[in-house]
Amino acid sequence: MTVVSGVRVIAGDRVIEDGFVRISGDRIAEVGAEPTAAHTGHTVVPGFVDIHVHGGGGATFTTGDAGEARKAAAYHLGHGTTTMLASLVTSPPELMMSATKAFTSLVDEGVLAGVHFEGPYLSQARCGAQNPAHLRHPSLDELNALIDAGNGAVRLVTIAPELPGALDAIRLLVERGVVAALGHTDATWEETLAGVEAGATVGTHVFNGMRPPHHRQPGPVFALLGAATVTCEFVADGVHLHDGTLAFATSVTGPARAALITDAMAAAGMPDGSYDLGGQSVDVADGVARLTRDGSIAGSTLTMDKAFRRAVGAGISLPDASRMASTTPAAAIGLSDEVGALREGLRADLVLLDEALQVQRVMRAGAWQS
Repeated sequence: MTVVSGVRVIAGDRVIEDGFVRISGDRIAEVGAEPTAAHTGHTVVPGFVDIHVHGGGGATFTTGDAGEARKAAAYHLGHGTTTMLASLVTSPPELMMSATKAFTSLVDEGVLAGVHFEGPYLSQARCGAQNPAHLRHPSLDELNALIDAGNGAVRLVTIAPELPGALDAIRLLVERGVVAALGHTDATWEETLAGVEAGATVGTHVFNGMRPPHHRQPGPVFALLGAATVTCEFVADGVHLHDGTLAFATSVTGPARAALITDAMAAAGMPDGSYDLGGQSVDVADGVARLTRDGSIAGSTLTMDKAFRRAVGAGISLPDASRMASTTPAAAIGLSDEVGALREGLRADLVLLDEALQVQRVMRAGAWQS
């Protein structure tokens, strides 16, 4: 039995100033108040859940190398991310298949929570840092083969809803228990809502990689923000989104539909320099990653603890920021019964933060990692 006490506990909408978390094995046994305990000045939040991350610590998920994936996962774990998807970028069919097979064992081990395909069924006009050479229209046969090969590992797929066959692909994903996301899209408002009607429930890094909103042509941004069934991803790094945009968008969705993500690439935690993302050259300067060929934003160098602090700095409350960094993304990929909150019976994943909200220690499944 492990007890973390004398801390401020962020448990859903509750802020327990003199709180404790009791852990039994790999589960949370109890969360409560203990006014007599000496307060440490620390805050405990649920382990962060990142549903969109391409790499970090100099390692990448995008090549499908299991060793690289372990290194990237370990890097983000050190920053409080106790649950993450391995996000792949637009790639040839052979690489998508080999990566799926390579990562299935890591999902079985619990290193990863699943695989996210960001592409290849994306808009040429809004492909951003995705490799345009490998973009293609949705294929039901390819999706079925990948899902079969993953044996439950494929958890999220991003699709542009305006592409030929996209709505059928979204319906197939939903039927097979895979979350469909809309992103990298030049869709109209109507085309976006058709994707939502077909079953898509996530908006991939909303505002980025999509037709910008206009008051006479609202496009995907307004459609996704307003759709009651859609969780909207936000990259809270001050580069992808202005803090005012983040605060405004969250006021529209509420924290229950806003998920912080990193969209991090291998350069997260590494020096400025030249890197690779899906076979494309990326230059990182002052921590900002951009494609060498045209300057497009190429993922980020963000970690979830930084995203959490950025959200708080933008005026979002601690409980709401915690929901956005943990509870909401866990629910978006169907894991809310296992992770994402400090609640009795859930896996004992927690992050111990100091007064400046810097990570001090990370617990995953009841074991301290750092």
